[in-house]
Amino acid sequence: MHLKTNPTLAIIGLGYVGLPLAVEFSKKFKTIGFDINQSRITELTNGVDATLEVSKEELAAATELSFSCDVAELAIADIYIVTVPTPIDEYKRPDLTPLLKASEMLGKVVQENNVIIYESTVYPGATEEDCLPVVERVSGLTFNKDFYAGYSPERINPGDKEHRVTNIKKVTSGSTPEVANYVDDLYKQIITAGTHKASSIKVAEAAKVIENTQRDLNIALINELAIIFNKLDIDTEEVLLAAGSKWNFLPFRPGLVGGHCIGVDPYYLTHKAQEIGYHPEVILAGRRINDGMGSYVVSQVIKKMIQRRLHVEGSNILVLGLAFKENCPDIRNTKVTDIITECQEYGANVDVYDPWVKAAEAKHEYGITPIKEPKPGHYDAIILAVAHSQFKDMGAEAIRALGKPDAVLYDIKYVLPADAVDGRL
Repeated sequence: MHLKTNPTLAIIGLGYVGLPLAVEFSKKFKTIGFDINQSRITELTNGVDATLEVSKEELAAATELSFSCDVAELAIADIYIVTVPTPIDEYKRPDLTPLLKASEMLGKVVQENNVIIYESTVYPGATEEDCLPVVERVSGLTFNKDFYAGYSPERINPGDKEHRVTNIKKVTSGSTPEVANYVDDLYKQIITAGTHKASSIKVAEAAKVIENTQRDLNIALINELAIIFNKLDIDTEEVLLAAGSKWNFLPFRPGLVGGHCIGVDPYYLTHKAQEIGYHPEVILAGRRINDGMGSYVVSQVIKKMIQRRLHVEGSNILVLGLAFKENCPDIRNTKVTDIITECQEYGANVDVYDPWVKAAEAKHEYGITPIKEPKPGHYDAIILAVAHSQFKDMGAEAIRALGKPDAVLYDIKYVLPADAVDGRL
């Protein structure tokens, strides 16, 4: 084993995870940022990051970072770090296609003494049982004899400028004890918060997938409580604030659970559990609750419209926000789409307004074209779905002015005071 002390790195996939990682590693090593999307490579070469995770100044300062979509250029790398998406399919089953295609591609360029590190969220065992055999098959090399592997799960929080890649503690692992130390030392070069070296790749994989499963279940509990309190005519936020006066009460809030992680990762764990003959009950129950929240919100809005004798079919409804979270353009797996679809099924006309989201991307991903500006005095109902700072700055009066005099204003994210809205979770 001859692992390089001053390696060249290649980051495979330049999305919300890969690009910030590539920028940080380029401060210490020669780094190649690779993506199959030519338009993404072009914009990054021109110093523009559409995800808004990295500034133009940061890109300009990354002088040891180059961008490419040419596989042949990867052959000079010693370490490959894979940060491609791991989504679920329409049946909520893990879709490893991007990961397997990346592994197949690396099989064409990997050489002896190279190390492949996966960061994409997977179920325990996926790296060694699914991905590395593909690399072996294509390359003709033998895993843990000719080349080696590690797993260091990503912990990026899109849109969060406080918790960034360098100041979030990093879990690391390797396919042998020596490689585990090598991978750990590599990440210590850029992670100021420190690292946690797991005993195996499977332990690191499991640690990642339960981080978001735990968060999903905590939100599911609060969502279920919100439904109960609504039936009891009790304000959920008041209850949570009161309970939160105890030091060990966890400050979760109800809402839509979308995005690429929390609403997806639990299905990776449940898939593996079912594969080995165990049917997970609590995890899937939490998923059912969270997946049903869009429908629940619309049912509440429609009830309030009917109580005000507003004709639902043919009504105009404004949805404020499309991104999966506030102050971020990320629309991956956004559950706001559930609200839009449900409103349309009632025969309502739906306008979607989100100052953070690119209209072309929304159209491509969901067939939704956000409006450029809401129409004042036009709407029968307004659903405040995402807590963007722009909506907070507007305030209740300006938002209400977008609706007709008797319009229903429903606030999912507690953006406005309780007495300023007609309903909220």
